[in-house]
Amino acid sequence: MAKHAILKSFYASEKWQKFRMAIINERGLKCEYCNEFVIRPAELTLHHSKIELTPENVHDVSISLNPDNVMVVHHDCHNKIHKRFGYKPERGVYIVYGPPLSGKSSYVEEYMARGDLIIDMDRLYAAVSLLPAYDKPDNLLNNVRAMHNALIDNIKTRYGKWNSAWIIGGYADKYKREKLANDLGAELIFCNVSKEECISRLEVDEERKYRKDEWKSYIDKWFERFVE
Repeated sequence: MAKHAILKSFYASEKWQKFRMAIINERGLKCEYCNEFVIRPAELTLHHSKIELTPENVHDVSISLNPDNVMVVHHDCHNKIHKRFGYKPERGVYIVYGPPLSGKSSYVEEYMARGDLIIDMDRLYAAVSLLPAYDKPDNLLNNVRAMHNALIDNIKTRYGKWNSAWIIGGYADKYKREKLANDLGAELIFCNVSKEECISRLEVDEERKYRKDEWKSYIDKWFERFVE
């Protein structure tokens, strides 16, 4: 069964239709996205607002049939949320920077949406080496840097159908990060964490417990170079 057919089958099922009507009856004839009232229940649907429904999780009722994971919305608002049928996404570009272990990836994971473009040197290393994100062989640096630069060019030219783009990096050099932000029309987001906090996080990081000296040197180097 094709992926889209799996979701279509679920939305056509009796269990979904009963769940949809129960939620609408409970919450009333009001769109929770735009706050407008409607006359008929048929004008409303449910949007999986916290965890998007996919072919992989559609049979997990704690996601697909969870009242806490849905909001009541107009069909038109639903299309707007999913940026489909004529609704074009607003393309934000964000550079999330700061020292190692400052929480840059965690920040992006919290605010990104499915379909966003994420550029992270650590993840690119992992993609071409099958090694953990903290293990970055020096001999692959040129290849990884080339992929990174190609993706940056995609953002600069707005190539592709991505929604927003997130660039994760240290960017301790003020001139370089501000030039990149200017070239891309990006917003700078600083994960402002002290050196002491980064080292404290390193001490309890199980993934890096055999590489503490290596990562402490990364932290030291970042703070030596950083200019606000």
